[in-house]
Amino acid sequence: MPTSSRRSSWFTLACVLLLGLFLVRNGSTGPTGGPPQPGSPVAAHKSAPAPLPAAPGPLPHSPPRRIAVPSLRVDAPLTEVGLDADGWVDAPPLANSNLAGWYRGAVSPGEQGTAVIVGHVDNTAGPAVFYSLGSLERGSRIEILRGDGRTAVFAVYAVDVFAKKSFPADRIYRDAPQPELRVITCGGGYAKKTGYDGNVVAFARLTEVR
Repeated sequence: MPTSSRRSSWFTLACVLLLGLFLVRNGSTGPTGGPPQPGSPVAAHKSAPAPLPAAPGPLPHSPPRRIAVPSLRVDAPLTEVGLDADGWVDAPPLANSNLAGWYRGAVSPGEQGTAVIVGHVDNTAGPAVFYSLGSLERGSRIEILRGDGRTAVFAVYAVDVFAKKSFPADRIYRDAPQPELRVITCGGGYAKKTGYDGNVVAFARLTEVR
């Protein structure tokens, strides 16, 4: 398992391109009415984020254990995900609706760089862990309990939905000079034959360590 916060650019790009494709490919059944989408698209890679509290220094590597998003009433365990036998980035088991996955090919939340957490928007039983991700607002907190007992608190500075055909993986996942987090689920339009046509992405920056 990688422990360094530094990743070669070609490796990072290759992995995140697979990630974006995986999440689209594995959209589920699309519950009636559909999950909430960002109210007004925010081009996070083009506009400056809203002012946030001063970021603390980066933390050492430590696998995350839980994710909490108080404004969405999300409190879920995290499992590690990697690449499956076909070379796709894996995801948590679809049957477990309240489970999210930390992509171990990137840094752990709180390390310098960009950590990645993925989860399903729904399954055959209904809404899943990140069903409401698209309703997050700037300043919303995302709390990650790490294996070392510390909680890394991130503040959301942008939420957007990206079409699968133009998913800007290189802009979304490139290494950051400070600890950042991306939380991703399926989103956009839904068709029974092809699933969701995009991804909802929340962008957040470390602002507190407890």
